[in-house]
Amino acid sequence: MTNTTTTSEPALGGARGAASPTPDVTGTTEGGRASRQNGRKRRASWGVMSTREKVLRYVLLVVVLFITIGPFLWQLSTSLKGTGEDIYTANPSFIPTQPTFGNYLRVGEAIPVFGYIGNSLVVAAIDVLGNIVFATLAGFALARLQWRFRKAVLGLFLATLVLPGEATIISQFVTVKDLGLADSLVGVALPGMIAALNVLLMFNAFRQIPEEIDQAAVMDGANALQRLRYISLPAVQGTIAVIAIFSFIGAWDDFLWPLIVLQSPDKLTLTVGLQYLQGTFATDQRMIAAGTMIAFIPIAVIFAILQRFFFKGVEEGGVKG
Repeated sequence: MTNTTTTSEPALGGARGAASPTPDVTGTTEGGRASRQNGRKRRASWGVMSTREKVLRYVLLVVVLFITIGPFLWQLSTSLKGTGEDIYTANPSFIPTQPTFGNYLRVGEAIPVFGYIGNSLVVAAIDVLGNIVFATLAGFALARLQWRFRKAVLGLFLATLVLPGEATIISQFVTVKDLGLADSLVGVALPGMIAALNVLLMFNAFRQIPEEIDQAAVMDGANALQRLRYISLPAVQGTIAVIAIFSFIGAWDDFLWPLIVLQSPDKLTLTVGLQYLQGTFATDQRMIAAGTMIAFIPIAVIFAILQRFFFKGVEEGGVKG
């Protein structure tokens, strides 16, 4: 009897235990079904909104693309049109009916375009190298080193952004002339070897590095140059690419300053030299368009090489572990 009772109690207890959670399971199942239905409704509504947003974004992208790329494509089309095409008609065709590269050859015959390109490359190389070296050192000193008047110097860099370049162009010319660098490519490149904006970009990039890393390096005996080389520089490679691109474009596209400094025809940069093309062939817009495309090619090549570093530098904001 004792064994029978003992055996039946666990069985009853098990039966009660198995039966007791039944309402909870049913409730959970119904609740889960309702939750899934609500989730499907929300996802459906989100899907409609996301589709509308995508359409709106693509429409805006096409509009912006047309505004920014449209003039460039039209200039390219004009440079490829033959002399038999009328580019002044009321309804000009976008696609050339007589495509030719003869306009580019005529540019080379009219002006020493390759000599001008070489001069522009020299000026751009000096400016890019100067900004990479000096802006990096200045940005590191402002962001990672402690010294007197650091905030005052940072304020001066910020203040220089308020003044336009034309406000100091006379003093720059007097300085370059006193140094004996007038009518030289070095004199053209000297004022652009370090830009306040590039210093501030490097300052902001170095500032994103956690202080604890520098403190650990100091405890290990690293000096300032070692911290710059082994800790800071690997973390700001993207920003260095950004200032390299900005420096190259600024030096390559500059017109006013080379026009003031240079007098010798063989030392002119490309932007200044192309004015001779426009003055001589003012009625032939095909050659002017071809010269513009020739000036654009080096910028496109530089950006194509450094674009992945450029976008990395734009969104750069920390140390990768």
